[in-house]
Amino acid sequence: MNAPLDRLVHLRAAGVSVLVDISAGRLPAIVHWGADLGELTAADAIATRDASIVQVPPNGVDVPVRLSVLPELNAAWPGRPGLSGHRAGRDWSARFTVTSVRLDGAGTGQFTAAGAGALVAEAVDEQLALHLSIELELLPSGLLRARARLRNDGAPYTVDDLVLAFPVPGEATELLDCAGRWGKEKVPQRTILGVGTHLRENRRGRTGADAAGALHLGEPGFTFASGRVWAVHTAYSGNHVHYAERISLGLCVAGGGELLLPGEICLDPGQEYAGPWVYGSYGEGLDEVAHRFHAMLRARANPVGPHRPVTLNVWEAVYFDHDLDRLRDLAHRAAALGVERFVLDDGWFGARRDDRAGLGDWVVSPDAWPQGLGPLISTVTGLGMQFGLWFEPEMVNPDSDVARAHPEWIMSARPGGPAGWPVESRFQQVLNIGIPGAYAHVRDQMDALLREYDISYIKWDHNRDLVEAGDQLRGGSAGVHAQTRAYYRLVDELKARHPGLEIESCSSGGARVDLEVMQRCDRVWVSDCIDPLERQQMNRWTMQLLPPEMLGSHIASGRSHTTGRVHSLSFRAGTALLGHLGIEWDLARASEAELDELRRWIGYYKAHRELLLTGDLIRADVPGGDGGGREEGTVNVYGVVSPGRDQAIFFHATTGRSGQSPRPRMRLPGLDPHRRYQVTPVIVGAMPGGLVPPRWWGDDSGLGVPGANEPAYGAPAADLSSTRLPGAVFPGSVLVSTGVQPPLLDPENVVLFEVEQR
Repeated sequence: MNAPLDRLVHLRAAGVSVLVDISAGRLPAIVHWGADLGELTAADAIATRDASIVQVPPNGVDVPVRLSVLPELNAAWPGRPGLSGHRAGRDWSARFTVTSVRLDGAGTGQFTAAGAGALVAEAVDEQLALHLSIELELLPSGLLRARARLRNDGAPYTVDDLVLAFPVPGEATELLDCAGRWGKEKVPQRTILGVGTHLRENRRGRTGADAAGALHLGEPGFTFASGRVWAVHTAYSGNHVHYAERISLGLCVAGGGELLLPGEICLDPGQEYAGPWVYGSYGEGLDEVAHRFHAMLRARANPVGPHRPVTLNVWEAVYFDHDLDRLRDLAHRAAALGVERFVLDDGWFGARRDDRAGLGDWVVSPDAWPQGLGPLISTVTGLGMQFGLWFEPEMVNPDSDVARAHPEWIMSARPGGPAGWPVESRFQQVLNIGIPGAYAHVRDQMDALLREYDISYIKWDHNRDLVEAGDQLRGGSAGVHAQTRAYYRLVDELKARHPGLEIESCSSGGARVDLEVMQRCDRVWVSDCIDPLERQQMNRWTMQLLPPEMLGSHIASGRSHTTGRVHSLSFRAGTALLGHLGIEWDLARASEAELDELRRWIGYYKAHRELLLTGDLIRADVPGGDGGGREEGTVNVYGVVSPGRDQAIFFHATTGRSGQSPRPRMRLPGLDPHRRYQVTPVIVGAMPGGLVPPRWWGDDSGLGVPGANEPAYGAPAADLSSTRLPGAVFPGSVLVSTGVQPPLLDPENVVLFEVEQR
């Protein structure tokens, strides 16, 4: 039985309130999304709604403009409409009337107050024969999300656009999102949002190395710890939109949805189109916004947990040189260091001796592996490690058996053979897994390998954009939507067939990182660049969306393969530590001293990964630091604090030369100002370059702590691996508000601090 149609619903969770107005049969409109309003009466809710109604301005329409979650043309919303569609140029302006509203499956009254919950409104436009379902949910983490589903009950209807939007207060005028490129993902950028639209359209067919990530609007000058911030994220791995829009009435929205190519969604009678989830996170500062995303992922049905196995990936060690003896030797060296997972990368299949052939033929190469993968896998698992294997299931080399047998499976807007195929990228084309035969080919070949071998982990790559991505079997019509949905089905099916299988989302590095893919995958490869100086920035901002345990964070070889820079092992390992730790290095080329130090770093990670991968992420606001797109930083202070705030690990990393010496004090946010904490500096491995310790580390530290009249310049050369210095006990209020003097360090060094309640 339907509930009354005039109603307000107040949802509350984790310090967030969402007050929703669904009155007079109109689509849901969010009256308030932000800080918890406390308990409201019906009269309070009505007054709050009425206080939000904008006046009718001179020369405006004669009724107040109303903004629903799906912005409507008929409500005189002058910005981007939520639904754009038509029937041969007609039926392009829908007028929906809500027919039912349910909260967690039950009806609602005139005013309903609840905690976290899912609100579903069903609406129809009888004249246009359209049915709309809007789901609005507040999760226990305080994360808001919404999605829409449109069903056509009449003549064929073309959907051009379906986006959802959340209201943002007028004082949120500063905007932050990310840009980037291959090898330099997640570059933060800030701007001011005036009247008009800030639009981020992604047409790459994958999330993209330059993706917005999350689009934030906040009070001017917001930081990691302060300023009210509202963020949106479109959870979709294909073409998508993020946008923020301010109209002259002073109203502002932030939203997103799938970006549909021409003619991609045409609904026959009875068919429906479901848009992706659009997430909204509110918080006081960027860290609180991030915590809500992290809490949602940590609460998913199959959380990855903190015990992430230390991983060795062999790509930068051997590339395409798949020699069994060499790889066995590498496995023995890895196991001796404490590595727990060994991943064989590209080059094991078909004619794949370089990147120009064989992609798409997922059969073990008899040339490279005359005895199959069994001997290597037996060595790896016999050493107590898991075995992982690289695939790129959606891609194909033209020089491959599958492309020669089925040229019609190549995505192309021009049917008729290779002459009409899109431009190549990395000597490859896209295999259209939206075609049932192509889908079955990939699924069955992957499934056969997973059944034959003890493979517990897949590195799933996706190394090119989708250009002119059409379906040749449908006349070249656009196929990105079908391709993206087929990818989700393929991952779901393989995981259902092989319980416990872990999958990494890798796409030329970090080009497929979004909340929908992370409902399925267990970690991401942040970037193909593992230069630690670059990773200081990329890991930092990828963690705006994902928790550390989902970030593949590897210790590189001494000279970076992507930038040519040379860094100390201390900086490489210290940077990689906060994440899912791994190694990407030919260990046969490492010295005994390097192997000994690497073993110490791995041991430290194992001893502390419970805290590193369950704690709340903290990124300190540091003068001269990474200000979120404001300036090039010279120091990063970051870490994790346990949920009970009794333990923490912080990192002090120098990424450039400061104009100040000594630097400003190092504050440690996230601790309880009413407790006392022991702060212990920790040196793991070789001494950081240029280390001059401050007095509070203790005169007996052995590091040359300067006396009052005897300043020290430079650190001693002695190796004090895994040394804990005396440190000191401080009130939490001092650590949070005032801070302590950091060490002096050369650029590109990192020091750890363990913090424990006393």
